[in-house]
Amino acid sequence: MNYKPHPDKEGVTLQCVVITVSDTRTEETDKSGQIIQQLLTDAGHEIAAYGIVEDEPKAIKDQIKQLSKDTPSDVFIFNGGTGIAPRDTTYDAIASLLDKTLPGFGEIFRHLSFHDIGSRAIALRAIAGVYQDKLIFSLPGSSNAVKLGMTELILPEVVHLVKQLQQ
Repeated sequence: MNYKPHPDKEGVTLQCVVITVSDTRTEETDKSGQIIQQLLTDAGHEIAAYGIVEDEPKAIKDQIKQLSKDTPSDVFIFNGGTGIAPRDTTYDAIASLLDKTLPGFGEIFRHLSFHDIGSRAIALRAIAGVYQDKLIFSLPGSSNAVKLGMTELILPEVVHLVKQLQQ
């Protein structure tokens, strides 16, 4: 079955925050962050903020809290730090802040990833949810994972989900 959701009204522009979690990437080497920004702008959305934050739970949480307060935004998209290595803390930091979770995001992302990377998909800790009326998505940092998550899950649903939050 090749289901595609019903189309949302065209012309809806969302304010998006893109954050890469990494101890080593710079703006010049952040290919995944660049891909997310390009896909969002190609879909007609705006980048309200972009940054790179170190893979430390406090730094990740502080970034979310500060940008939520200071930046007009609808959606946060994180990439990186979602594995199980000791320095991979994005999932835990974000999960601790969410008011509501969207468990289907991680479940479907792992299912789709299984078709590309096989059983290694079990180690992917993608997460999504709501923090203070803003959507938060967190993807692995690989370019392929970012493209998959953005094109198959986030972009097809983000406008619909934001509209649900605004009701």
